[in-house]
Parts: sequence; C-alpha cells; structure tokens
Amino acid sequence: MSFKVLLLDNVDPVCGDIFAKRGIQADQPGKLTQDELFARIGEYDGMVVRSATTVTPELLEKATKMKVIGRAGVGVDNIDIPASTAKGVLVMNTPDGNTISTAEHTCGMLIALSRNIPAAVATVKAGGWDRKAYMGTEVHGKILGIVGLGKIGSEVAKRMQAFGMEVQAYDPFSTKEHAQSLGVNLVELDELLGSSDYLSVHTPLTEKTKGLVSLKNADKLKKGIRLVNVARGGIYEEADLPQLIDDGIVGAAALDVYSTEPPTEELYKVLAHPNIICTPHLGASTEEAQEKVAEQIAAQMSDALENKNYKGSLNGKSISLLTNKEVQPYLQLAEKLGRMIIQLSPDHANNFEFEYAGDSAKYAEVLTDGILKGMLSEYVSESINLINARVYADERGFTIKEVTTSKTKTYSDLVTIRLPQGADYTSISAAVFGDGDYRIVEIDNYGIELRLDGDIILYQNEDKPGMLASVSGALADNGINIGALSLGRSGKGSNAITAVSVDKHLDEADRSVIQELDGIQNIRYISLN
Repeated sequence: MSFKVLLLDNVDPVCGDIFAKRGIQADQPGKLTQDELFARIGEYDGMVVRSATTVTPELLEKATKMKVIGRAGVGVDNIDIPASTAKGVLVMNTPDGNTISTAEHTCGMLIALSRNIPAAVATVKAGGWDRKAYMGTEVHGKILGIVGLGKIGSEVAKRMQAFGMEVQAYDPFSTKEHAQSLGVNLVELDELLGSSDYLSVHTPLTEKTKGLVSLKNADKLKKGIRLVNVARGGIYEEADLPQLIDDGIVGAAALDVYSTEPPTEELYKVLAHPNIICTPHLGASTEEAQEKVAEQIAAQMSDALENKNYKGSLNGKSISLLTNKEVQPYLQLAEKLGRMIIQLSPDHANNFEFEYAGDSAKYAEVLTDGILKGMLSEYVSESINLINARVYADERGFTIKEVTTSKTKTYSDLVTIRLPQGADYTSISAAVFGDGDYRIVEIDNYGIELRLDGDIILYQNEDKPGMLASVSGALADNGINIGALSLGRSGKGSNAITAVSVDKHLDEADRSVIQELDGIQNIRYISLN
C-alpha cells in the first residue's frame, strides 16, 4: 500500500528524504493558505508540522484519509489532540531532539544577560563606543536556580557548572539521588527564589507555574535576580517585568518565549525595556536540532503507517481505548484524581499505592498510566501521555504499588490513592457516578461527596457549631461564591474534613482568609481547571 504525506512549516528537507527511502511520497509545497490546505489535505495519509500550522477540528474534518500527524519538535500546543484522537488520528512528536539546542540557547541567553552583549553590539554597530555603560558581571561563583530538573534543566545545570556556577533546583518530582548525581542541591521554591542570583525555568505553563515571578511575589525574590525563560511564555508575568527591573528587584531578564507569539503591541512595549533581551523562540532553532527532529519524525511516522512501531505517539493508547467505551470514564477519573493527588503530596514524594476496587479493577494497568499522566503533567515540561507516563515516573524514582479487589464498600467501582508519609491527607477515594460525573467519595476514611472538578478548598476543622458559617462568611466577604460543599465527620465530635467547591480561581490572598480562621488546619487548594 502506498502512502502520501504533506510536509509543512518549512520542515528540514531531510524529512522528505527519509520518507522517500521508505517508499512514501512526501510533498513539500511551501506555505499554503488555509483554503489551499483545506483543499489538499484530503489526499494525504500523514502530515508533518512544526509550530506555524494549527491543526483544528475543522482541518481534521477535511483530512478524510489522515492516519498520523507528526510534530517535528516537542510542543504540540498547536495540535488539537482530543479532536485528533476522536477521529482516530495518531499524533506523534520528537521529545528528545531539541534538548541540547534548547539547553545551549538557555546558557547563551544567561551569558548575554550577564555581559550586556545585545546592547553593546547595537551600540558599536551604530558607531558608539561606551565601555563603562556595559560593565557586566561574572557568572563564576554565582548561584543559578533551576525550576524543573528534567532533560533540559539537567543539561543546563551541567553546562553552567562548567562556568563555575553553584546550581540549586526546585523540582517536586526529582529525587535527591538524581540531583546529587548532577551536583545540584534540591531546595524549596521560596528558598530558590530568595537565594538565586540567576533563575532559569524549564517547566510547562500550568496553574502552578503561571506568573511564577510577578509583582505579587516580589518580596520573595533575591534583589537583583536575573531571569531566563526558554521554556513557556507566561511563567514570568511579562507585564510586571519593567517595574520589577526599575524597582531594582530584578536585575534583567532574557526571554525566548512569550504568552502570545508573535508578541502583541502591548507586549512589544514591555520587551522594549533596555534591561530585557529577547529572541524569537529560537530554543530549538539550530540546524542540528531541526535535522534531527525531521529525521526522527519521518522514521516514526513511517513505522506507524506501516504498523511496525508507534514510538513517539501521544495518543496511541487513547485511540485503542476508544473502541472500549467502558474504560473511558475510569480513565477520565484517573487523570483527574492524579492531578488532585499531586497537589496534595509533599515535594519529592515518590511512594504511592493505587487501589482499584470493583469494575475499575479490570483496567488497573491503564488507570495507573492515567493517574501518573495526571500527576506528572502538572510539573514536567515534556509531553506526558498514557504511553510514556511510566517511563517518566521511573526516571523520577516513583514506587507504585497496585492493589486490585473485586469487593467495594458502597460503590460498584472505586479508585483509591494512598499518599506517602508526610502528606496532610493520607488517602483519597473517587468513583464514577455517570457521564462526565466524577466524585471524591472518601478522604482519610471520612465520607465526602464532591465533584472532582473546578477549584476545591480542602481543610480539617474542629467539629463544632459555627465552623461552616465562619468559612462561608469569610469567602462571601471576599466575593467568593460556594458552588458545592461536603462535610465528613468522624462521629466522635472532635474532628471533621470539609471540601468546598468555589466558583473562581483563588490566589494566595483568597486562600489566606480561611487559613487565618480559628479551628482550621491543613488547608489545601486544588485546581482542576
């Protein structure tokens, strides 16, 4: 059977060469308008994109023969994976091809920041010569803080240690053994922000990492800290950077990625600040990286089209599961529960027990994949899916115990996660109640029933009159509406656990209004949006 693939976004020509060697026709027509792409896409079994083409449900409707879409790179934000999965289209990426290039660009930005290289170059090219204006600083002997000690963060650590930097990192998943093997000291986030001379981030953009540096947490930053971001736009609050720099809190910033690409007019005004250097998303833009990812994606897609191998697939297991509608609700439950659990776990926790009771026990293996996907996607910069979740969990030293039983207390199915020692809460149980209806049903043996969705405040409180009224009153005073709540009591009149669903995302100030109430302890905020 002969196949045809469409190569877009100026992917390296070696991609077409690899397809040709495998007997697959590869067309590389150059830039197409949307109408031209819609008119042609129905001819092709496969498509290779970089970041310029957005794969939408509308495009997929036209792609009637499409079997596989390949991203020549890591990020797949421009590909609608749920829509692709629903159409049975395999989505693949090349997660390792850009590692060295991105790490090198990070190091280059850091050095350029220290020695004022961009501004000095512009001055000399304009006929100027002002050495005193561009007095720099050595990185030798300085502290580099890294958020996210995955593949790229680890490579940055190795390279900057060669420059004589002391490297410390915050990564709630990294084991001490992994950090020690790199000569890196693991610290808590606040300590990292308060003691680092330079800060480089290597994480996805999530609710946990968005606005990691902003005016709101300026008091946590070491005065004069220099910032580098070659990961995801928005991890630093871009609009706040000029004031942070002018106030002397941040020394300078180097950005390669932005919350909007290309930047908006307002964002360009931010980037015009003389102490901000910026590049147009060049982290993976080296000849070697582009050639490497082009080769890899062509080989992977060829294997997939020929049904030989599905390495690099982001949704392969999901597609196979679409034929089994029974497992889908449990899988959705598992991912949501994983996202909740990691927000309740202490940093560096890596020892969990997953128990599947009743009907869910039949799908224990894939549900563990789903829980790990939910857990890891909160912090890991690489694309996490059902296929590679265990690999990333193993790399981080996770120990997972799976328990299955056909017996349940009340529910026909029950998924329970037992958290490691040191967590405020020791176990969470959840069940499927209906289509799209997933609920927490038990926390630490206290009966609770609350939808596993949205924004949830969880806390322990004294079981006495007026506690709920004080909490609801404090929330109301701050304009926070309660959507639902559930109270679990021990029956002894001394303690209770309360879970409250609220109608808005809460910042630290919002959460503190409950923390400050008498009789409240172990308050935790979970965002599942």
